[in-house]
Amino acid sequence: QVQLVESGGGLVQPGGSLRLSCAASGSVFTINALGWYRQVPGKQRELVATITGVSTTNYADSVKGRCTISRSNANNTVYLQMSSLKPEDTAVYYCYARTERLGIYDYWGQGTQVTVSS
Repeated sequence: QVQLVESGGGLVQPGGSLRLSCAASGSVFTINALGWYRQVPGKQRELVATITGVSTTNYADSVKGRCTISRSNANNTVYLQMSSLKPEDTAVYYCYARTERLGIYDYWGQGTQVTVSS
């Protein structure tokens, strides 16, 4: 059982930056992967970035070069640093965790809104 709570969303102007945070609690020792997804109304939820192990990362083509995912094992927190934001980055961003002990289970935060607009 893993609980995920996002924070850091808000309104930002095009070209601006922000950092999203996700605090994990519960059975954090079972987590194999952490990541971020985003979703806009009428569209499928899409991958933004994932991180596994110590530093293995994966990014969607749409955010490569503009986003950095990282994590702090000390406080069980995963971050998404976003820069050069575009209006098309506007979405609800969801924190994600996967565990593989006794089967594969995916966990999701409740989401944080990011709006890029002038």
